[in-house]
Amino acid sequence: MPRRPLDPTVRFSRRTLLKTAAASLAGALTPLGGATAARSIIAEENRRPGTTDWQLTFVRSQNHRSEMIEGYCSHTSVRPGGEIDLFLSAQPATAVTVDVYRIGYYGGKGGRHAGRFGPFAVSPQPTPPVGEHRLRECRWARTTRLAIPRDWVSGVYLGKLSCRDHRYQSYVIFVVRDDRKADLLFQTSDTTWQAYNKWPDSYSLYDTDEPKRPWNATTWVSYDRPYGFYPQVVNQPLSQGSGEFLLWEYPLCYWLEQHGYDVTYISNIDTHADAPGLARAKGFLSVAHDEYWSLEMYENVQAAVRQGLSVAFLCGNSVSGVVPLEQKNHAGRPHRIIYRTGMFGGTNPRNQAEPWERHGPDESLLVGARTMSPANGSGNWTVTKADHWIFEGTGLKNGDFIPGLVGWEHHGDPAKLPGLEVVAAGPTLKADGAESSYAATVYPGPKDNWVFNAATIFWSMGLAQPPGLLPPYSHLGRPHGVDERVQRITANFLRRCRIVPAGAPLP
Repeated sequence: MPRRPLDPTVRFSRRTLLKTAAASLAGALTPLGGATAARSIIAEENRRPGTTDWQLTFVRSQNHRSEMIEGYCSHTSVRPGGEIDLFLSAQPATAVTVDVYRIGYYGGKGGRHAGRFGPFAVSPQPTPPVGEHRLRECRWARTTRLAIPRDWVSGVYLGKLSCRDHRYQSYVIFVVRDDRKADLLFQTSDTTWQAYNKWPDSYSLYDTDEPKRPWNATTWVSYDRPYGFYPQVVNQPLSQGSGEFLLWEYPLCYWLEQHGYDVTYISNIDTHADAPGLARAKGFLSVAHDEYWSLEMYENVQAAVRQGLSVAFLCGNSVSGVVPLEQKNHAGRPHRIIYRTGMFGGTNPRNQAEPWERHGPDESLLVGARTMSPANGSGNWTVTKADHWIFEGTGLKNGDFIPGLVGWEHHGDPAKLPGLEVVAAGPTLKADGAESSYAATVYPGPKDNWVFNAATIFWSMGLAQPPGLLPPYSHLGRPHGVDERVQRITANFLRRCRIVPAGAPLP
């Protein structure tokens, strides 16, 4: 029988953990003055009927592209009451229906049907020529403009594209964001989705002309193109058109909404362009593979931490590459083209030979640690400071480990920040035998806020196993899936930041 996912508002029921942690756990869950968190919009939303029909059933791609049906959106995020354009292409021409789903928990189904649009007559649209800097920027005719209903709740939305004349499907993806006060801001890692997007075949940020230099400052990529089949680590059909969201970020979204956390969603672009918007939350989540940040993103989040925002970097290889986001697309819209200008933290062995124009500040001064060299590898997540509050109720002791949780990229080399503590650390091994290390850290902010660095892309794999998720296997290592200790550590951090599920007692 599979293990029941942990409800982070209650004590563990396992006798062994009660024996080792009853005292600390009782203290951690005792409310002060009987205060409780308000019932959240997210808790109400997830009481609505769910469906697993948000998943693609039949997917056909060649060289990462689904030419029979594909599309992209005009914006990464849109507010309720706003509009978003869809650009679709089909080969051969056919009628296409767009079913839009909000992704969440929904009784374990993972999504809710939000609306059906079309059918639309969709014809082949041109593959763009290779421009300067190897840029492939689509200038497709608009298929339709969606007016976002004012009652749509903030979240990640998938548009499932289905064709009348054949069975193949793909996605478009966008974020519905709002401006309300909320406990948590969940940031999608869409700049990184786009950096690794090879559409139409070999035109990611890592693909270059001869001589091949995957870390270079001259390749540009555009948001104005479909997301191709994801090229690394997981052979996931559901990545066709959805970037990396369903690979790494979805389990955290599912777990948070399962337990009624008050979460609202933004994109990397929102973090870049809306610094005041960070002040509306208690906590900020950088999730999974969040590699590419602009200098403004770094500065905005760091300033928000100084003002009391707590941050959980539930990720690895984050805040690594510096990407400006002001470059305009063919229509004059900013934030649609990305390219590297350097690496946060300056020169390291990976980029010494590259002609970077500038370097960003050391990312470890925000994250608590930084991307290692080599960045790739696998390992066990091993506890080094079991008496830290983040481990309350887990029963973990120094030297205990969570198998395979570290991968495929990680953070290490912890910063010398006041009050920073290394809570887990150990070696990693790359498939070619190269060794590295990781370090998970916690440090205090200036206003009773906290910053946690889990130090691994795989962290979300320990939180939930939602429908459609395929576990990764990378560098000869793999995580074991849902783990009550990972759930508890995450809940402990959020509780310390006065973030609890709807109806739960505040600390």
